[in-house]
Amino acid sequence: RVGMARNVFEEIGFSAEKAAALKLKADLHTKVVKAASRYSQRELQNILQTSQPRISDLLRGKMSKFSLEMLVAYAERLGLKTSIKTQARSRSASAGMVNVTL
Repeated sequence: RVGMARNVFEEIGFSAEKAAALKLKADLHTKVVKAASRYSQRELQNILQTSQPRISDLLRGKMSKFSLEMLVAYAERLGLKTSIKTQARSRSASAGMVNVTL
């Protein structure tokens, strides 16, 4: 093995750009689900302003059904502060570092 990819998405064959986007979305989804776990599905319908089937999809990890923008909206509605931090990658690194602060 020549080098170690910075995230699992790169390791399974996604380009560095797509892998970074997928990791960002996965990290945000995880934080949203963790925050949502404090509420019942009925409470989440009101807080997130969405239907019960959408709440179910969110809690069951069906990430592909949610855009990054929707996950940001959900995070904000759950009282999480969202931001994206970037830093220049080193020449030897295969991908830049993207941090999600919630």
